Amino acid sequence: MTRHLPGDEVISIYDAAMRYQKEGTPLAVIAGKEYGSGSSRDWAAKGPRLLGVRVVIAESFERIHRSNLIGMGILPLEFPQGVTRKTLGLTGEERIDISNLQALKPGTTVPVTLTRADGTTEELACRCRIDTATELTYYQNDGILHYVIRNMLN
Repeated sequence: MTRHLPGDEVISIYDAAMRYQKEGTPLAVIAGKEYGSGSSRDWAAKGPRLLGVRVVIAESFERIHRSNLIGMGILPLEFPQGVTRKTLGLTGEERIDISNLQALKPGTTVPVTLTRADGTTEELACRCRIDTATELTYYQNDGILHYVIRNMLN
């Protein structure tokens, strides 16, 4: 169960995700270390994608899962060194804005702005965990399936 923001209504995670999709609100996952460990199968990335997750910001990623996220068109970002969801005091009510996606390159930093419920903002320089040019191509095509289909149509 989760709260559908900005209100207080508690509903199932699936129902909230479908409501956010209807509202056009992309979702983010905020995670700790070795995100995806123990779940390196592709469904561990397909599920979040189907729920509307467009970015995962984590302390670090399990290698295969990071690659699977990109294959599903989900952007993997890492918090700056020493910064965690705990040190930031995140509550889940923050708005997350990511800029400069057109200039995305493997390994660069990506500006992430957190807007808290009280209106205060904080900017983080998160590390893009798209590590190769091929991964960037998959991400820019909204995942590997869309990339393959576009190439077949051309």
